[in-house]
Amino acid sequence: MRILDAAIVGAGFAGLAMAGTLRRAGRDDFVVLERADDVGGTWRDNTYPGVACDVPAHLYSLAAHPNARWSRTFAPGGEIQAYLRGVAEREALGDRLRLRTPMLGARWDADDAVWRIDTGAEALVARSLVLACGRLTEPNVPAIAGLESFPGPLFHSARWDHDVDLTGRRVAVVGTGASAVQLVPELARTAAHVTLFQRTPAWIVPRGGGDIPPAERERLADNPGALARLRARLYAEGEGRFASRSGDAVASIAARDLALRHLHAQVADLGLRAALTPDYAFGCKRVLLSDAFYPAVASDAVTLEPTALSRVDGSTLTAAGGATYEADALVLATGFAAAQQPYADLVHGEDEPLAAHWSEGMTSFGSTVVAGFPNLFVLNGPNASLGHNSAVLMAEEQAAYVVRALAERDRRPDRVLRVRPEAEADYTDEIAAAAASTPWMTGGCRNWYVDERSGRLTLLWPGTVQAFHERLAGTDGSEFEPAHSPVRG
Repeated sequence: MRILDAAIVGAGFAGLAMAGTLRRAGRDDFVVLERADDVGGTWRDNTYPGVACDVPAHLYSLAAHPNARWSRTFAPGGEIQAYLRGVAEREALGDRLRLRTPMLGARWDADDAVWRIDTGAEALVARSLVLACGRLTEPNVPAIAGLESFPGPLFHSARWDHDVDLTGRRVAVVGTGASAVQLVPELARTAAHVTLFQRTPAWIVPRGGGDIPPAERERLADNPGALARLRARLYAEGEGRFASRSGDAVASIAARDLALRHLHAQVADLGLRAALTPDYAFGCKRVLLSDAFYPAVASDAVTLEPTALSRVDGSTLTAAGGATYEADALVLATGFAAAQQPYADLVHGEDEPLAAHWSEGMTSFGSTVVAGFPNLFVLNGPNASLGHNSAVLMAEEQAAYVVRALAERDRRPDRVLRVRPEAEADYTDEIAAAAASTPWMTGGCRNWYVDERSGRLTLLWPGTVQAFHERLAGTDGSEFEPAHSPVRG
């Protein structure tokens, strides 16, 4: 059986970035496994009304594939999905891209120093395995008593049922995170009424932006230098937001005041305004962008229930605060299983599954490699998320690190990279020390950045993109154990 140089799992932003980075490095012997029938990841799966990115589109794109023709400052989800299809075409992946090919399991074979990958149809063997599965893949369905008794349409926002017409129906939405903030204004325009169950209010700042005029798109298309300068400006603006998200006193106060002014300008009712005001530090949870959410909630089309949905009895929904509501349809905008990655159960290293290694929260070195899992690389995994800038930038930095690591692997007689446990432990301590005084840890909220099993910050990188670049670019291979004797084959 032929041994591939690398197998990449996932064909979203990270997987396509990895594939392109390998090709540009002259490493063409790889496959990209994608369980769905199309590329796109998050932007393939999330098709709810109003879905869009909250990072400016010209920055939320791959450096190798700039796009001058985004239609809006914050691109709609369908447009991002089309962009990723275009990336896949321009990368000319051909039969390297295996759609409808899930990774059902992967096991490290120490005798042959390869990863053996089960796809259900074809067994693959690769010297290296890159997990680019994303954080937002498996919807989180909360344990709500009686949820199964609801008689009407019931679905998660990430699995939107387009066969269901919600026009003129009483729709209940559970959650007030990023997806809810986008979809509630859309539902409010067509539903008979929307009931919104809020466990915790979010800090929301003005979104701005809008349509990009055709003349501006043409100007950027004809002038690559102008497009590069725009991208550089957006990057700098994003890096500048790190201060307010991470707890800098002056920046946090300014950002908090901006959010409060936004709320006060759009919500006149004092009781509703109070219910929408967070009681935790700015930046503790993901900061949201919207100009439409507050007006929708303040309108007669929406009722805000300021406590969580606690029980379902048929079409009757009971809130934790005791109030009851009737609904014809129920939408769960309740996020994803982000801290406990579903793929971790499928990957077995030298001694244990990845899920067991991460049983108290994800750990790694460089947010990319994991002790006990030779020649394994994880993109968008431990401490690789951002709260202030484009996460695409992080995936690109990780892909560049993977290429450098593969070159180190090839210099070794055994062609194996084993992360030193001490290097992983030191990196984990480094993250903890950097995060200790930030709002993510001390801000008085529950957030998806922190793993509740250990209380550690496991999703977010507690620094700027530039700092991440410097951290990975500064590695010298000492994170890996010395080479062992060559294996057979």
